[in-house]
Amino acid sequence: MNADSASPTTVLLVDDHELIRHGLATAFSLDRTMSVVGQAGSVAQAMEGWNAHRPQVIVTDLQLPDGTGLDVVRAVRRDQPDTGLVVLTMHSGDEQIFAAMEAGASAFVGKDSPSTEVVKAAKHAAVSPRTFLCAGLSAAMIRRTTGESTRLSDREHEVLLLLADGLGAGQIAGQLYMSESTAKSHIARIYQKLGATNRAQALVTAMRSGLLSSISPNGR
Repeated sequence: MNADSASPTTVLLVDDHELIRHGLATAFSLDRTMSVVGQAGSVAQAMEGWNAHRPQVIVTDLQLPDGTGLDVVRAVRRDQPDTGLVVLTMHSGDEQIFAAMEAGASAFVGKDSPSTEVVKAAKHAAVSPRTFLCAGLSAAMIRRTTGESTRLSDREHEVLLLLADGLGAGQIAGQLYMSESTAKSHIARIYQKLGATNRAQALVTAMRSGLLSSISPNGR
């Protein structure tokens, strides 16, 4: 599946944000070995594009209006084992990494990465569609093995309980007699361990993993 200037690697871009699709298309257009043959904004459109163009690589956002990019990955992987499948997402926690790997993705890239990294991942996916490229995989594997992905310190658990009460960083700092910057550091660490990017995601993950099992309906 190696591509040269005479036969560039064909790519389908899937993201519900038109500006992101266009930005990625521009990045791919700068590489003569790659060619964007279609764009889609949903799972349904992605499958239509797949059937119409049969691209060698699909780059898909994780969150789509009618499902997830993993729906695309699973469907295409069942149909064609040799297609490169790159998952592009804002949510790059351990849970998302392992879900993408288990679905059959070839690479996992955060949206905060440079566009050149997305092109690089697509090239990898074209050549090695059944391997999994992810910058954070090794650390995620270590956390999974040691059980540290959701293991919070006593202080982090105190902060989590106050987050569940609806308190902000400044209020948490006052309650726990710490600086606001320290409170923010604890919150960031909690989000990292839980694979979350905001309070709502962190609380949902914490409840699913039992970290908030002692919380009463009216708070702590």
